Amino acid sequence: MSVLLTLNAGSSSIKFSVYPTGDGAALAHGQIERIGSDEGRIEFNHGNQQTRTDVGQVDHAGALNRILDELGTHLKRSKIVAVGHRIVHGGPDFDAPQQLTPEVMTRLAEFEPLAPLHQPHNLAGVRAAMNAFPDALQIGCFDTAFHRHHPWVNDTFALPRKYYDQGVRRYGFHGLSYDFVTSRLAEIDHHAAHGRTVVAHLGNGASMCAILDGQSIGSTMGFSALDGLPMGTRSGQLDPGVLLYLMDHEGMNSTQITNLLYKESGLLGLSGLSNDMRTLQEAGTPEAEQAIAYYTFRIRRELGAMAAILGGLDTLVFCGGIGEHSTRIRAEVCKGMEWLGIQLDPAANAMHMSVISTGRASVRVIPTDEEIVIARAVRAAL
Repeated sequence: MSVLLTLNAGSSSIKFSVYPTGDGAALAHGQIERIGSDEGRIEFNHGNQQTRTDVGQVDHAGALNRILDELGTHLKRSKIVAVGHRIVHGGPDFDAPQQLTPEVMTRLAEFEPLAPLHQPHNLAGVRAAMNAFPDALQIGCFDTAFHRHHPWVNDTFALPRKYYDQGVRRYGFHGLSYDFVTSRLAEIDHHAAHGRTVVAHLGNGASMCAILDGQSIGSTMGFSALDGLPMGTRSGQLDPGVLLYLMDHEGMNSTQITNLLYKESGLLGLSGLSNDMRTLQEAGTPEAEQAIAYYTFRIRRELGAMAAILGGLDTLVFCGGIGEHSTRIRAEVCKGMEWLGIQLDPAANAMHMSVISTGRASVRVIPTDEEIVIARAVRAAL
């Protein structure tokens, strides 16, 4: 049986799915989560069977090898004829899925400094898949592509124009997730699909997107995946003067600053405990509570900004691991936002229902599925 494989490497997890080459749902799927911690775990779902195995501390390369081992064990009779990859940064070049030739791979490697938590792992996944399945078609799907047609004012910085021409611009990320959510809204809510919608993708990485009539017109993330909301280990929006201070008065070089902003900040830095929202909510320490308070405050602040870009709000959608599963975070984000027409239904929120509001603006929870977006692109290429 010919099948296709999707690989979705995040900053702390790798999701994978196996699909038939024609229409149809996933035949198998799973993920390795908490990569880099001592609590790494692989989950594999195949038919009615589900296995969970502790893998301890593994890096992304080790995690990919474990995934390939699992696939070899469970799918011996299947032939993988194509592999679709989530690639975070497509730069100014790629605004649609692309076959991953050596020339394309060389160009994508140039964007690694713009997404150091993701791009190297994305490309490592491509190389591993090329080695494991040398005859398979390799297709890249780009998180930046969904945002490539922003209005110019939402795409530029107030720097000399030569930098924009060199590619220093607001790219936006999490595009595969936003692509799925907009396609799902088109199926279930015509008004939301064509109205003023803000989607909050909240996970270890987090961003928000202003979508008008299905088109991205604003994003909290910019030139890199550092901007906007605080995240698991990333700082989010930061006054550039802080970087000058760190260089001039702390003597930090670019490598040290990169490590600080990408790996030591965000929820981990504020709490001094963990980058995992589940851990912070259970901890109850003053520092953990402050980290959560800052996180939700920034989401509310950016929600107001996205509504301003749209000229109002018709629909707010929560997705991503935190957005889909944390009753508390959704409630705190919506608190005090009645001026935007948001009125949360506590009972519906507690039951994780698809619609959790009673006000003029609809508030929805939509589990995102970046893998099916990748699979659709691979099927089209095949």
